[in-house]
Amino acid sequence: MTHADGPPHERPVNEFSGDVAGPVIQVGELSGTVNMRAPAREPVRPRQLPATRTLVNRTRTLEELDRFRPDPDGPDGPGGAVVLSGPPGIGKTTVALNWAHSRQHDFPDGQLYADLRGHAPVGPALPADVLGGFLRALGVPPARIPVELGERAALYRSMSADRRVLVVLDDAFSAAQVTPLLPASSGSLALVTSRWRLAGLLVRGARGVRVEPFEDAAAMELLALMVGADRVDREHTHAVRLAELCAGLPLALTVAAARLASRPAWTVEGIVEALEEERRRLAVLAAQDLQDGVTVEAALELSRQALPEPAQYLYALLGLYPGGAFDAHVAAALAAVPVDDAALALETLADANLLDEVPSGRYRFHELTRLHARQTALESIAPEERAAAMERATAWCLRTALAASGAIAPYRRLREPGEAAGVPGALEFATSAEALDWLDAEFTGLHAVASMAAEAGLYEACWLLVDALWPLFVHRGHRTDRLGFEELGLAAARSAGDAEAEAKMLSRTGLTRRVLGDLDGAERDFLAARALWEELGNRQRVGGISRRLGILDADRRRWDPAVRRYGDAIAVYRELGETRRAARTLADLGGVLVDARRAHEAVRVLTEARDALSGVRDPNSMARTILFLARAKAGIGARDEAAPLFAEALARMREIGSGAGTASVLRAYAEFEVDGGAPVTAVRLLDEARTILTGLGLPAGAVERRLADLADGPPR
Repeated sequence: MTHADGPPHERPVNEFSGDVAGPVIQVGELSGTVNMRAPAREPVRPRQLPATRTLVNRTRTLEELDRFRPDPDGPDGPGGAVVLSGPPGIGKTTVALNWAHSRQHDFPDGQLYADLRGHAPVGPALPADVLGGFLRALGVPPARIPVELGERAALYRSMSADRRVLVVLDDAFSAAQVTPLLPASSGSLALVTSRWRLAGLLVRGARGVRVEPFEDAAAMELLALMVGADRVDREHTHAVRLAELCAGLPLALTVAAARLASRPAWTVEGIVEALEEERRRLAVLAAQDLQDGVTVEAALELSRQALPEPAQYLYALLGLYPGGAFDAHVAAALAAVPVDDAALALETLADANLLDEVPSGRYRFHELTRLHARQTALESIAPEERAAAMERATAWCLRTALAASGAIAPYRRLREPGEAAGVPGALEFATSAEALDWLDAEFTGLHAVASMAAEAGLYEACWLLVDALWPLFVHRGHRTDRLGFEELGLAAARSAGDAEAEAKMLSRTGLTRRVLGDLDGAERDFLAARALWEELGNRQRVGGISRRLGILDADRRRWDPAVRRYGDAIAVYRELGETRRAARTLADLGGVLVDARRAHEAVRVLTEARDALSGVRDPNSMARTILFLARAKAGIGARDEAAPLFAEALARMREIGSGAGTASVLRAYAEFEVDGGAPVTAVRLLDEARTILTGLGLPAGAVERRLADLADGPPR
């Protein structure tokens, strides 16, 4: 069948052969327009609301929230926002989630939820990271999610513009953190909880609702519900005193009541006396927060003392862990116990209301509880014991990160860390995508662990952890904090006095600077790395730096220096028997020869590279080699040979999930189609490349300009 973009004098040939699957239309002559559309996909309706606890006597607050429900028939405009504010432990999250669950029918297009960690030790959640999670929940493929905050916010506004969604933003830190997360339709609502009143949102039209402490009647209702009305009635005066000591804060009341409920023989008077004693003991800690924090901390201490010894010990150690959430493996590493024992202790802590469960079998502290746990660790666990626990937790995170890295890029040669007693085995990953998902989800926590390791003098663990996460940046786009993360690894390597590690980290930072467009900075790092490798006498690594410098020469379109650099690297690799590295660099050389319009030489070099790579496991390098060979074949006029090579390269890049690689093939394939007289096909290919690059946060300007050129008409 002739190509749809062929010359107009050619007559279409209505022929077809072979097996067919799906609907077929065959006509003799056709006029007008035929539209064939795939069935509309059912929109994704996320249901992210966590479970909530029993709500006591918040009728007025719920009614106030009802007043702010959006009118779906109202004028178009941005979604509304309501800020639930109040002191810690007041029950803001419980109120918000209860109301959200009861009003799900008002938001048929879904409910989104995010813990913004406004007062967590690891720092507030980044709006860009939260938006990434929201976009995935709304059905946006990870490869198409931009990196930059502004682009993510714009895509989020587009995705929410025609929907009626409820967005619950828990524990917000500032108006600036919340603003990019507000939905864009008048039928949607953002329900924000915060210790702060967030005046910056209120002046922009958000409504404020203050969550007040319980009055005596509400406190008595909660106590009666948890410990029984008879006990409360018998010791009514002491029950009122208990509510006073808890300052009407539901968190403190709940923990104290749970303690009473678990010990029927205890009196309310007895727990009141104990709370008063603990208030004096924890006065300094509470003074750092708010006036009523005394009784919250005292209640937490009472709850801790009621735990079995293993759970008490784990509770304290978890307060030292810098990650926002943790699972049984982290807990097992901290306490040097089997994973099953750690899981049981975590369940005990959750039952005692000292931990909150989060998805994927993980747990987290309420921020006040974490402060108390950390204080407990500092007071009750010897410094050397605390250091050993954090070293074990770091070792487990490193082992699992290395396992993930190995599942993604098995050819990488990574230094194995030393043995660490009491550390559970690493997680196992069945596929590269599964490993990438884990690294992506845990990045914030792993970054915090790496920082903690550096502060604790665990320099090797720090830079190894940084090195292990390199495939995450390659395959999931570069993050805004990638360079800072890798500079952390470089500083750790230098602090360790490890020249080999320093050279390797300089190579990492050089590659990152190149990705960010800083070619001069990349060159400085590469040259510094080469000096170290030469001093260490590592010829293979010196050859690797020659290859990296050749990449920079190619970026600058300095073809002859690039060819020389690649030639030097290939010679070293061949001498050392490094087959894969030699073949990969041959592919680089072939790509430069194509760009330098030396296509006949390129065909020879790339054919050799393809044959060499056929015996090693490096699918990304093979796909790149086939792409370069397709371009070289096109350059010598062998279009019939080039076309299937372009298709093969594209299929291989898609199979391994390389967004950047897929975009590179699409761009080259588009130029091939333009040269063959098919600009419409080229536009389709370039449009897909633009979508991928935008989703990865990579520059798409060249693709935009090429699309504009093609829109102006056929090339002259």
